[in-house]
Amino acid sequence: MVFAPDTETALRSVVALINTGTNGEEHLPALDDLDRFLEAEGFTGSRSRDAAELAGVHRLRDRLAEVWLADEDTAVDTVNRLLRDACALPQLVRHDHWDWHLHATAPEAPLADRMSTEAAMALVDVIRSKEWDRLLVCAAEDCDAVVLDLSRNRSKRYCDTGNCANRAHVAAYRARKAAS
Repeated sequence: MVFAPDTETALRSVVALINTGTNGEEHLPALDDLDRFLEAEGFTGSRSRDAAELAGVHRLRDRLAEVWLADEDTAVDTVNRLLRDACALPQLVRHDHWDWHLHATAPEAPLADRMSTEAAMALVDVIRSKEWDRLLVCAAEDCDAVVLDLSRNRSKRYCDTGNCANRAHVAAYRARKAAS
């Protein structure tokens, strides 16, 4: 394991959120889509379920996508800003199926604040661990989805949003066959 379980979960959620807006497609166009996303990612706490909440999540997604592609110093500035903007105050909590882990906002804080704080706290662990190179962009030429490489040998190159790895492997196989 590279990071604590809650950090890995938060990082996977960041990847999932960023990838709802990659490759020129919008996968969170409506509140029902946001509801399904939050359910799949296990987000809890209060919700306003309005257009402003959805817009806040879209803005957060854009900021996180910028962080993912940034150099470490720029990422640190953005992560600190995310924590300041949400008035983050880290504390240990236990709920649902989770044992003790960190939350830095109250359950009644706005959804985008809770999501940004959770993402920022996970990115803090990535930065402090000097593991920034685990945050990648899909190696497929026609894909701009992000990738979180938690493999031991740091070999993950393709996203999980489609079949990029399969397409690349088939193309390489066909190229080898054509060459022989």
